[in-house]
Amino acid sequence: MNGPIDRHAETSVPIHPLLASRHSTRAFEADFELSDEQIAALLEAARWAPSAGNTQPWRFIVARRDTPEFKRVLDCLDTGNAEWAQHAAALLVAVRVEANAKGPLSHAAYDLGQSMAHLTFQAAAEGLTVRQMGGFDADAISGEFDLPSELKPTSVAAIGVAGDPALLAESVAGPDRKPRARLSIDELVIGG
Repeated sequence: MNGPIDRHAETSVPIHPLLASRHSTRAFEADFELSDEQIAALLEAARWAPSAGNTQPWRFIVARRDTPEFKRVLDCLDTGNAEWAQHAAALLVAVRVEANAKGPLSHAAYDLGQSMAHLTFQAAAEGLTVRQMGGFDADAISGEFDLPSELKPTSVAAIGVAGDPALLAESVAGPDRKPRARLSIDELVIGG
């Protein structure tokens, strides 16, 4: 590798710098600790996301590094994810609420995604990074935290301060050592 890779998105038109500079990394500063205020701000941003019928079908498990809860979540991650996620300041399990007293919540996954987007950009505004992952055992998390059947772990996010990707093991470095890439707008728009 010949120096650090620029992680700023090369966009086809200008977008807000916060959006263009946001990126997910597997490299975290292992000695950084999230403050109570930072965690509160992340959850507050998620809380104010839009949702169908204002149902707010999201719940979160927040596990700070060096706590029993962190180890419980870490032990439910796929091996490759656990290898790098152990250095994050916190692991956050995003849980969708599939039903409430009125019945099934058909847009719960979409709404949970919106809340995580809000949380992610609040984190970016505070100089933090969020790496979301799907490589985990949802049933194991449900069992570890005794979740009722209507609550479904949907993703796990590692949160902290970005570290040096050069320090990552080759087996987990993945996109952290490659230029960022996305499909073009033309490839994303259906029907013109």
